[in-house]
Amino acid sequence: MKRFVMIAAVSILMLPSPGKASTLEDKIMKGKQISSDNMKGNCLACHAIQGAEMPGNLGPPLLQMKLRYPKRKVLHDQIWDATKKNPQSIMPPFGKHGILTHEEVDLVVDYMYSL
Repeated sequence: MKRFVMIAAVSILMLPSPGKASTLEDKIMKGKQISSDNMKGNCLACHAIQGAEMPGNLGPPLLQMKLRYPKRKVLHDQIWDATKKNPQSIMPPFGKHGILTHEEVDLVVDYMYSL
């Protein structure tokens, strides 16, 4: 029993902290969490993402994002305020409206680049 408790405690300590992400893997994981959080990114409401359950189909599927957006800043700006490039866009301006911070958008970009 003591061994199980020790293993459980070590496992918990190895989980990524809720603070700032440090490794690229941590950043991708946090970006994925933000993108699926219905109070934050909620990308799945409009976009299909490979392996995701119940994706939307209003926006284009999110795949090969690094090829589609070779410049990170362009993808960051699209997520920050899609209406700047296309005033008729139905994509919410996540940064402009204070839904996401610059750091959170960067984390979402890290995740999108992993797709």
